[in-house]
Amino acid sequence: LFHLDVRGKSVLLKPNIVEYIPGKPVNTDAQLIGAAVEAFLRLDAASVMVGEGPGHHRDTDLLLYETGLGDQLAHRKIAFVDLNRDELIRTKLKANFSGLGHLWLPRTVLTSDFIVSMPKVKTHHWTGVTLSMKNMFGIVPGCRYGWPKNVLHWAGIHESILDICATVRSQFVIADAIVAMEGDGPLNGSSRYLKTVVLADDPVAADSTLTRFMGIRPDRVAHIWEAGRFIGNLHQSVISELM
Repeated sequence: LFHLDVRGKSVLLKPNIVEYIPGKPVNTDAQLIGAAVEAFLRLDAASVMVGEGPGHHRDTDLLLYETGLGDQLAHRKIAFVDLNRDELIRTKLKANFSGLGHLWLPRTVLTSDFIVSMPKVKTHHWTGVTLSMKNMFGIVPGCRYGWPKNVLHWAGIHESILDICATVRSQFVIADAIVAMEGDGPLNGSSRYLKTVVLADDPVAADSTLTRFMGIRPDRVAHIWEAGRFIGNLHQSVISELM
């Protein structure tokens, strides 16, 4: 299905971990993250780490405990990197929709060979949807840009997503639509039981396909539509969908 050449490479899994709200499908499923860790280790990755910079919750250790992710990683002896507090490197943006010019980004992200975006499939009250590209918002450190990444909100959310995704490319997508969220996402919506995991080697193809699946036209989501011009492909006619 996909030829993932990760042998001897450092793999970074970037899930969507925001905050723990009992009964709400807010975060990427911890068991799915654990399964992804095992899959990449079986593909002979040199190392697998999980990294996230939660946008709301500052006590990351508590968040790992509440979501169950801490247990999933501990028994596999996998490191978690809090991207809100990692060492930072000043990085020139490869696009400049936001006008920011550069961002201070975590060393762990910039030095990883293979990045996997693992979003929770949700609607979003500001961006319409939050999928694999919006998930990359979480690599930007709150210690530098505020919570919930306030500087990026002021610069423009869609614009900032485009700048981030042009600068730091995710090589693979594992999107968690096992229990998705609709309505008042990304925190307070209702559960939608889709029992689906979407895999893709193109984040734009992943996100455009998921928006269609959610009943939303990709041209209604500014960052997805614009990303189709230079980051990946959003045209359904040339996206291979294997169900």
